[in-house]
Amino acid sequence: MLQDIKKTLWATADKLRANVDAAEYKHLVLGLIFLKFISDSFAGRRSELLKRLQDPSDELYFADASEDALTAELEDRDYFKMVNVFWVPESARWEALRANAKQTDIGKRIDDALAAIELENPTLKNILDKRYARAPLPDGKLGELVDLVSTIGFGEDQSKARDILGQVYEYFLGQFASAEGKKGGQFYTPQSIVNTLVNVLDPHHGKVYDPCCGSGGMFVQSEKFIEAHGGKLGDVSIYGQESNPTTWRLAAMNLAIRGIDFNLGKEPGDTFTKNQHRDLRADYILANPPFNISDWWHGSLEGDPRWVYGAPPQGNANYAWLQHMLYHLKPTGRAGIVLANGSMSSSQNSEGDIRRAMVDADVVEVMVALPGQLFFNTQIPACLWFLVKQKQQRKGEVLFIDARKLGRMISRVQSELDQKAINRIANTAKAWRGEDMTGIEGFEQGYIDIPGFCRSVPLSEIAEHGHVLTPGRYVGAEAVEDCDEAFADKMTMLTEKLGEQMAKGAELDQLIRQKLGGLGYEF
Repeated sequence: MLQDIKKTLWATADKLRANVDAAEYKHLVLGLIFLKFISDSFAGRRSELLKRLQDPSDELYFADASEDALTAELEDRDYFKMVNVFWVPESARWEALRANAKQTDIGKRIDDALAAIELENPTLKNILDKRYARAPLPDGKLGELVDLVSTIGFGEDQSKARDILGQVYEYFLGQFASAEGKKGGQFYTPQSIVNTLVNVLDPHHGKVYDPCCGSGGMFVQSEKFIEAHGGKLGDVSIYGQESNPTTWRLAAMNLAIRGIDFNLGKEPGDTFTKNQHRDLRADYILANPPFNISDWWHGSLEGDPRWVYGAPPQGNANYAWLQHMLYHLKPTGRAGIVLANGSMSSSQNSEGDIRRAMVDADVVEVMVALPGQLFFNTQIPACLWFLVKQKQQRKGEVLFIDARKLGRMISRVQSELDQKAINRIANTAKAWRGEDMTGIEGFEQGYIDIPGFCRSVPLSEIAEHGHVLTPGRYVGAEAVEDCDEAFADKMTMLTEKLGEQMAKGAELDQLIRQKLGGLGYEF
């Protein structure tokens, strides 16, 4: 049911955008969805409070039940703050905007509403994107968009409302990433990749950090994982950084709607030159930095303390990202990073030397080769690096997993890792670390090497291969089942089948000639 709603909403919203670029339109749509949600949440909480304040059996019962007294009591912001509901001034409530959707100044009314909400809720200061008065939409389209968003019913149950909103938000982010093409990948990591990182890292407590957080998808999936495994929303502290100002706002909204406390720095900024969390040491780092960026270097980074394993080449930031994340890990911390496959074997400039130093220092834990076509924005093959500051298990070894065959096509151009594939990768890593796998099908005996899929390799063997970290080099070929059928018998059977197919082909060829001849065409 919800899937149908999401598809219908997207189809209508996409139709309304006319010739507006998806990168611009994205912020208009998601901003309105955010505004509708917080307004509905406010209205639902206010309705609930009114009932409780009038109920003598309720702990919130308000003895002075006169209409004026109740109205004044309902103005107490603490009633809303205590359940993570934002205060929405009367002029900014959705029904007021909907009533004026057909007015020519609806864009200014929305901007004013967002400004009023920011004024009442300090955590949203400078986060809401007030761009509606100058929205590049044809006349009347913004009002139609308001009417469309009005059809999203979040209901009064906060938990269900957040879930509905979260799913709509993530679906729209994915659709916009597809519509934007290459640019979309700057803010959206496909969910199956995020889920793989989260399941392998198991971020169940402490500080979680993403130094290039995009729209905040890593954080959202971490929270979902924690709750699914019996933890609480507040078991982790969220830290992030994002350089793009509009995407930074998107991340803040994405987290705010879920009631997640977060610290994305005081402003958007470049992670390398304007590090917002200089003193942070995280328990978990999850990140999908932009691949192979060449214009990242600045003279101020010369001799930076983050370059523990060597100065990264100025023409490629891959090893700057890896070292930045290692630097920000606690001694017991663990990081999962998505990078282009070239990072595993490149020897250009200083990359080979840095990789050798990292391997020799035993900070590389697991390497995973991913299937192709996972991303909306690039066909560059990708991999996952899992790093640790100090290994607690399997010292002197690296686990290699070749997951290239685990992808499942979900469209003509897009593949994903389904939950079965994600579980296989994550459980293999956990079994290799020595975690208790009791009750996990296929892992009751712990970790074992599987030809063609996974292998634990000593550092000495990696050194023999020039410190290349490509899983396919180490896992070997998968075992092929012996076939008892004699070669001659099999060839006879295949030859007969080929003969049948060729005969059928000749029949079809003759039939086509006849049909064309009947139409006056001969060849």
